[in-house]
Formats: sequence, C-alpha cells, structure tokens
Amino acid sequence: MESTWTFNLGPIAFDGTITTMTLLAVLIIFLLVFWASRKMTIVPKGKQNVLEFVVDFVNGIIKDQLGASESQRYSLFAFSLFSFILISNEIGLLTKIDVHDVALWKSPTANPIVTLTLAGTVIVLSNLLGAKKFGVIKYFKNSFLKPPAFILPLNLLEEFTNTLSLGLRLYGNIFAGEIMLGLIASLVSNSPALYPLSILLEVIWIGFSFFIGAVQAYVFTLLSSIYLSHKVVAEH
Repeated sequence: MESTWTFNLGPIAFDGTITTMTLLAVLIIFLLVFWASRKMTIVPKGKQNVLEFVVDFVNGIIKDQLGASESQRYSLFAFSLFSFILISNEIGLLTKIDVHDVALWKSPTANPIVTLTLAGTVIVLSNLLGAKKFGVIKYFKNSFLKPPAFILPLNLLEEFTNTLSLGLRLYGNIFAGEIMLGLIASLVSNSPALYPLSILLEVIWIGFSFFIGAVQAYVFTLLSSIYLSHKVVAEH
C-alpha cells in the first residue's frame, strides 16, 4: 500500500506529500495566470487568448445557473475553483516519484480529505452567502422549509449527501486513474518483454486520464454553481 510522508506542527500531523503538491498546484496556477496576463492588449492573442478562453468558459458554466448579473459576483471564485481542480487532477499524471514505497508526487485530488474539504467549502460558503443575501430567517425558510416544512430533515440531510457526492465523485475518478497508471507501469517490472505494450498503454491511459481530469474539473464547478444558485438565486 502506497504511503506518504508526514510532518508535525505541534500536536497536529500533516500529510507532507499532499501539502507540498497542493502548494505546487497553487504556485503553477499563479505563475501561469501571471505569465498569461502580462502585457495584455485590447485584441487578445497568444497566451492572453488562452487565458481569456478559460475565463469565458468558466463564466459560461456559472452564468447558466446564476444568471448574468449574479454570476459576475462569483466569477473569480469559480475560476479559482476550476483552475485548482484542473491542475490538481492533471499534475499526478506527469510523473510518479516513490522512495521506499513513499509517494512524493501525486495529485492532491487523489486524496479524499482534499476533495471532501473542497466540497465542504462549497456547501458551507453557499449557505453563508445565501444567509448574507436574504438574511438568516428568510434564507432558512427558502432553503429548508420550502416545499412543505415537514421535509426539513431531508433538506438538512441533503446538505450532507451533497458534500459526500461532490467530494467522493472527484476523488474516485482521480484516484482510480492513478491506480491504473501504477498497474500499467508494473507490467514492466513483472515482465520486461511487455515493455513496448506497457509504454503504449501508459500513453493511451495518460491521454484518457487528462480528458477525465478536465471533465471532472468541469463537473465539480458546474455542480458547485448549481448548489450556489439554490442558495443565492432560487427561492424554494
């Protein structure tokens, strides 16, 4: 079983691999956006075109759920969420570094704590923004007492299940992709004669995993915008 290295800050233990890979993903996003946004022109071209395409793509996702005016308030949040998940999904496909069965390089989103934390942040933030917009009493009525008040327990349970489904869906897809890459790579150690086949399968699966990683970033952002719209737009 693959393990990761840990470090302690006082009595709290941290997963060193996930922490460093998360920070690396954030750094990559910052550097890419910083690089692409230098010397911007009225008529976009090259790297600016790519950045604006991604921004417009993410804005399109949330605009369909929140509306034109409301989506502008959350465009930066949606862009940050999509970018982080996309880079985090793909970063573990670039290489694999293990030292004495300790993983030093992997996708942060291949860890359920990371994905559930992201999902929990989206759900909690959606509720807080809804309460801020409508006021606590009106927000609670709109979110949990309509339709009829007797389904309040189900509405409360839904907040928990939404967190689980949102987080575990992302984790399951990325974790499974990395497991498959490891199994394909093991073909070489088990039988050197299968090296050409292993390389071919590895390339094919990496390409497929890149596609799945992008799709999962889209799905996570889409579902997050739907949950957010239920709190700040739709009055149930």
